[in-house]
Amino acid sequence: MTKDNLSLIRSGQWMNGFAKEFAVALGICEEQCFKLNSLPPSHSEERNQIIRNIMGNIGEHFTIHSPFHCDFGTNIHIGENFISNFNLTILDEADVTIGNNVFIGPDCRLCTVIHALKATQRNSGVMRARPITIGNDVWIAAGVTVLPGVNIGDGAVIGAGSVVTKDIPPHTLAAGNPCHIIREITDEDKVDIIS
Repeated sequence: MTKDNLSLIRSGQWMNGFAKEFAVALGICEEQCFKLNSLPPSHSEERNQIIRNIMGNIGEHFTIHSPFHCDFGTNIHIGENFISNFNLTILDEADVTIGNNVFIGPDCRLCTVIHALKATQRNSGVMRARPITIGNDVWIAAGVTVLPGVNIGDGAVIGAGSVVTKDIPPHTLAAGNPCHIIREITDEDKVDIIS
């Protein structure tokens, strides 16, 4: 994809998402995701190399369970000690930035793309994208959908099945559809470990 088209798709402007160049880039990434998802977990070095080829950048230590799917991959930026469970989908038409020590449960979706509401425009490919940012030390539980333009603050926990439509502040527990703040996470939430 040319730098101009990459800038346009990340700009948040309404544009034609059906351009041939986008289709080619989507196809290349889909091939890479297919290769990744076809490999057994025991082929960790080969799997990790494919992940590094797909992503814009990713930390040294990570675990991504298959299946994993994304649109372009190059717009995904992930820090250290990332763990995603089965069936993570990232629609990365805009940047998706994920901090350090982030856990993502199974069946989660991070969606940056917005299609036009008017059917004639949507059917002709009119769309735009807005970035998603997930801070450090975040846990996103099973079955969560994060929508375009959302920022999740450091240390936040998103409850299972939530649809995150608005920013979530740091160090809060949030859940629901739409996701809302339940309470602050404090030192009182520390659990005792059985040795």
